[in-house]
Amino acid sequence: MSCCLNKVQLIGYLGRDPDVRSTQSGKKVVTLNIATSESWRDASGNRAERTEWHRVVIWNEALGDIAEKYLAKGSRVYVEGKLATRKWEDQSGNDRYSTEINIQPYNGTLTFLDPAPDKRERPCDGSQPSSGRSGSDIPKGGDLDDTIPF
Repeated sequence: MSCCLNKVQLIGYLGRDPDVRSTQSGKKVVTLNIATSESWRDASGNRAERTEWHRVVIWNEALGDIAEKYLAKGSRVYVEGKLATRKWEDQSGNDRYSTEINIQPYNGTLTFLDPAPDKRERPCDGSQPSSGRSGSDIPKGGDLDDTIPF
């Protein structure tokens, strides 16, 4: 049994569109900037708020493809990964450190918390809303809701 646990869970909003890059070996890496906020009433009764920004790096190419395709600034997401601090050197030769949440292949989670585009607006007449999705995006055999037993 392991003596330690390195696990981070966040629910927040994307501060900008996913940033997609490639490593020198050609592997896709997607970076998300996620904002989490907390609010409270201070001693004088005024509302106060603090926002923290988190850098999330997706090393899982399949999750990265999905994030690139479906996430945008303002999307609400749940992420689960490992905290990692990496050291790098700036242009002046000074050591710098970045702490980020890493989602590795087979060891991390990315969940969209916003409703699917075709679920946001459902006309009262029973017709299907225009979702902006092409037919190739919809799984074979119909809507996912039809295949989930609960």
